[in-house]
Amino acid sequence: MKNEHIKKNHYIAIGDIHGCVNSLEALLEKVSGYNDRTFIFIGDYIDRGPDSRSVIDLVIGFSEDHDCIFLRGNHEQMFMDALETGDHNLWLLNGGDQTLSSYNVHYAVELPSEHIEFFAKTPLWLDTPQYFFIHGGLDPKRSIKEQCDSPDIEEFGMWRRDHVDSPVKWEKTLVFGHTPFTEPLHEERKIGIDTGCVFSRQGYGLLTAVMLPEETFITQPCLD
Repeated sequence: MKNEHIKKNHYIAIGDIHGCVNSLEALLEKVSGYNDRTFIFIGDYIDRGPDSRSVIDLVIGFSEDHDCIFLRGNHEQMFMDALETGDHNLWLLNGGDQTLSSYNVHYAVELPSEHIEFFAKTPLWLDTPQYFFIHGGLDPKRSIKEQCDSPDIEEFGMWRRDHVDSPVKWEKTLVFGHTPFTEPLHEERKIGIDTGCVFSRQGYGLLTAVMLPEETFITQPCLD
């Protein structure tokens, strides 16, 4: 444990980074003083942005001094699938080429073993008394408990978006990334913190953290 005085059920969740290491470093400077909280990274550390390798180095280093949980995004899953099967096509079509370039390699298997191990250990979700954290989303028509007991959460949880514009039957608030917004989504039982840092030229361009349970947002304009 990095800190023996972690507040129970107090978190800072951080949205999709996508290789934007300068933006992440600036955001972490804004929140790193909260040593009494658990930091939950919502996934999509890699792809599309300029320096995925440095992002992974940065978050691994950050976890040495802070209590952290790193969830898996669909981009990490595409990387793991490429690593397992040797078929890189889907991953490369979704920004994997920028990730390989940042490592100066040609294949997923050539990444540093420490980084491959980092991806392999990422859980798909985190369930807490007040919040449920997942990269993509959940079926809006079923309870969270029901979905946790169903295998389809592993197949669809990193990819879902149908909850964004739908009423939900969840018993607690979902904190998610994956779907970019121009500003954080803050609705009843929904907190969306992918604000499209890597898409700054398309009208997005923020990296977002949310303090919980206060539900206070901290944003960093893209620096990459």
